[in-house]
Amino acid sequence: MNEISDYEKRISQVDDEIMRMLKERLALSEEEARLKKEKGLPVHDPVAERRKLEDITARAPEDMAVYTKLMYNTLNELTKDHQRKVVLEDTPLVKKIKKACETTPKVFPERALVACQGVQGAYQQQACDKLFSTPKILYTKNFNGVFAAIDQGLCQYGVLPLENSTAGSVNTIYALMTKYNFYIVRSVRLKINHCLLANKGVHRDEIREVFSHEQAILQCEDYLKNFRDVKVTVCANTAEAAELVSRSERRDVAALASYECGELYDLDCLEESVQDSGNNYTRFICISKNLEIYPGANKTSLMLTVFHRPGSLYNVLARFYALDINLFKLESRPIPTRDFVYRFYFDIEAEAYSEKFIRLMNQTEELSQELRYLGSYSEI
Repeated sequence: MNEISDYEKRISQVDDEIMRMLKERLALSEEEARLKKEKGLPVHDPVAERRKLEDITARAPEDMAVYTKLMYNTLNELTKDHQRKVVLEDTPLVKKIKKACETTPKVFPERALVACQGVQGAYQQQACDKLFSTPKILYTKNFNGVFAAIDQGLCQYGVLPLENSTAGSVNTIYALMTKYNFYIVRSVRLKINHCLLANKGVHRDEIREVFSHEQAILQCEDYLKNFRDVKVTVCANTAEAAELVSRSERRDVAALASYECGELYDLDCLEESVQDSGNNYTRFICISKNLEIYPGANKTSLMLTVFHRPGSLYNVLARFYALDINLFKLESRPIPTRDFVYRFYFDIEAEAYSEKFIRLMNQTEELSQELRYLGSYSEI
């Protein structure tokens, strides 16, 4: 035990020396950055940094080369962060975020003209009613119509489903997100209970075709297996499916939709809560053409691509860990026009007004090949 204690003591002494030298290195880098700025020179020199990395790695013993490279890269990124904090100005994006925090009204609006896909009774309408106390809704034929309504200034806000706890992300939304400029200003989680709805007097064993949205069908996949020889038909949304059944004179059709849709379209509820999971929630986002950051905004969504070289994604992810920022969603999707290049979607938890969030945004913009800031918001 005495030998172990001796090693622990010596390691602690080395750690103290490392901390002293790190402090000295950062202080020297700060002085260097100030001098470069005074002389009008770029603070960061990627060519010189790479040359130094190659030199340090070449001089390291073979069994230490990988450790040396990792250590130098980490030191270099720490140095850049420190130099930015004390010398460099905020990026244009960070300036825009700070301005939005200052100029956005302190209270989220209660009334607004809002675009939603579908018809009356759709889950998007229910989400809209949770976000706004008295919304005026403009219904669009498809999700593209919601984005277009915002882009063209026809509506101030739009409400869209982003992901479901059972069926996952709504792929159509993610595809459209790359085509339009918008910002997320709020989000809401809505408990989803699907019901089997049919015309008056119809019995369950008469059903030969079920209409619903593809996400609802996925959420009720196991339930639908209980039906034999039943055709499943995809509709634009669940409310449209209910409306379609109500207009039909057939006795062999049903819809998977909300209980509210049954009341709205005068349908019988044959079975309630038929989704496969009782913990079935869909997350909806509220989007706007203008950047609005309301008080309490503690979630941020980003969309980015990284440079096609080893460690690029790691360098981005390391920032979240270093700044103690929780990353609660990460997805990657191929970019159709570029071979084997992926776009990453991040959802993070951080107060939009906090210093660590500002530091993260400054650093992430530098580390990304392309960065789309999708907004900072709170969730209800």
